[in-house]
Amino acid sequence: MTALLYLLGVVLFVLAILVSIGLHELGHMIPAKAFGAKVTQYFIGFGPTVWSKRVGETEYGVKAIPLGGYVKIVGMLPPGAEELAEPAGFDEQGQPVFRVRQSNTGMFTQLISDARTAEWELVQPGDEDRLFYRLPPWKKIVVMAGGPTVNIAIALAIFLPLFATYGNPNDPRIVPEVAEVSACVVPAAEDQRVCREDDPVAPAYAAGLEPGDEFVSFNGVPVTDWEVLQEQIRRNDDGRAEIVIRRDGVEQTVVTNTMVTARPTSTDDETLTEVGFLGVTPVAELTTGGLGYTVGQMGEMTVNTLSAMVELPQKVFGVAKAIVGLEERDREGPVSIVGGGRLAGEAVSYELTPSTDKVAFMLMLIAGFNFFIGMFNFVPLLPLDGGHIAGAAYEWVRRGVARVRRLPDPGHVDVARLLPVAYVVGMALLVMGVVLIVGDLVVPVSLRG
Repeated sequence: MTALLYLLGVVLFVLAILVSIGLHELGHMIPAKAFGAKVTQYFIGFGPTVWSKRVGETEYGVKAIPLGGYVKIVGMLPPGAEELAEPAGFDEQGQPVFRVRQSNTGMFTQLISDARTAEWELVQPGDEDRLFYRLPPWKKIVVMAGGPTVNIAIALAIFLPLFATYGNPNDPRIVPEVAEVSACVVPAAEDQRVCREDDPVAPAYAAGLEPGDEFVSFNGVPVTDWEVLQEQIRRNDDGRAEIVIRRDGVEQTVVTNTMVTARPTSTDDETLTEVGFLGVTPVAELTTGGLGYTVGQMGEMTVNTLSAMVELPQKVFGVAKAIVGLEERDREGPVSIVGGGRLAGEAVSYELTPSTDKVAFMLMLIAGFNFFIGMFNFVPLLPLDGGHIAGAAYEWVRRGVARVRRLPDPGHVDVARLLPVAYVVGMALLVMGVVLIVGDLVVPVSLRG
């Protein structure tokens, strides 16, 4: 049964990502067709074609490797210096004919020329006014931004009802109410072990505190939140503690003595400090909120995602070192779709996790992947969507400046000149993707440590 649930989690996650990829590509295709551009292919996946069907001028299909997708819009690259003008005509097979000027060609120049040739082989008679590069710059931006915007919209559509009902697992609110009572005091370094006979009894246990007790005051100081209570406990050292609690709606007073023990100064700091100790774990409630709260949380996610993208090469290098055994895999580091599937499988198959928590985890995982994919595609580098957006924005500004200054139209921005950058970035993304996939197979991240 556990194996079947694990497989179910993996399949559901992969299907959700494939649907997200399909919707991403629709975000490109729909506005492209609406603006009159010619779209010849819409595919989910890469590699060998598993299934395809032509509807009108567009071939729709699925390929064998589910690691992305693409929409082929004709005329992405304008004619460049290699072609003196746009097609001088078409040959008997309907292929465009250029007046080619011979020039000295280096490796990158040849790559650019070959890319233009491959692009223009798709141009048929009558396509001249349907080429992507001929679209006004703002339409190019809408087409290229459509894909990643869909991913961010998917994330919003998941986060909004999740945060409004279940709450945000990444934004817990600690309340001054007892969730658990420690039976004994164990060293901070051994915090997860069971009590031994020689361990001292925890003050909270000795005082008879129980799960569900609400703290009202501590030594006469009103308890308004957990931070206030924690500060009072730590400052109390091994002194007398008179605690007013509310149990089943009735207030009562318990008396005990806190104990001095070494504890971390904060959750993010492993430095130990001798402080007063009571021995209770507070209740952590998930913060809920509507549209404003969700948008605010996604704003924080944007900052964190940008930071993660800057650190991505370093993090992937850390995964590579973990693969060969030079260091431990960072549980908070990046994972591929393979790693995401494994996490989904673990979450669904873990018998002790309530069903609502499993559903919430799956939704958070899917939304998180969509949000990262959307933000990452806005990076202004080819071959990412952001590279085309940056080129169109530059063309828009350049033409606007020319109009204001009453200068001749500077024409289309030649994004083909940035293809060497695209090849380098593409190769880097491929290498990082392979490293993450191998890492998720060899040294996978696990929810259980």
